[in-house]
Order: sequence, then C-alpha cells, then structure tokens
Amino acid sequence: SITKERTEVILQGTSSLDPNDPAAVWEEYDFKCKPGDLKRRPCFITPYHYRLDWLMWFAAFQTYEQNEWIIHLAGKLLAQEEEALSLMAMNPFASRAPP
Repeated sequence: SITKERTEVILQGTSSLDPNDPAAVWEEYDFKCKPGDLKRRPCFITPYHYRLDWLMWFAAFQTYEQNEWIIHLAGKLLAQEEEALSLMAMNPFASRAPP
C-alpha cells in the first residue's frame, strides 16, 4: 500500500552564527534521487535504487534513535567529508565555509 501523505527527512545547514535567529537562512542538501523539489524531473534508474535515498524514505517513518546513521551522516556533511558529499546531488556550501 502507499501512504496518502509524504513524510520526508530533510537535511539543512546554515551559515548563520545564531541558528535560532529568525533571519537565519537554511539551505537544503539535495539527494540524487530522493523526492524533493517538486519541479525537478524524477530520477529513473530502474531496477536499481540509490541506497542512501532509499534509506531516507524509510527513516521518515521512524525516529532518529531507530536510524542512528542519520546523525553520523549529518556529522560528515558538517565536516564536509568528500565521501559523504559524493552521495549528494548538491552541496549548498561547496564554495563556502561549512555550516
């Protein structure tokens, strides 16, 4: 069965010194094939899946305690580790300091 609502985990970062500041600009990390921007053409790689994108879909149905790997992924993105960034479609902080 397919759910009627689309729940997603979205990873974002900010360059703001105070992330709680209402004026802070949060930028999203784009995945290669995970649904995100509704204006983007869907990714078709049948019968294969990008594993991270697929795991993110399942993580949205659970808590982060059940998916501790998300915390590790976020840490690697904050540290701008190339291996983790290679799994993403776009790094919004590519030419700037890490979030």
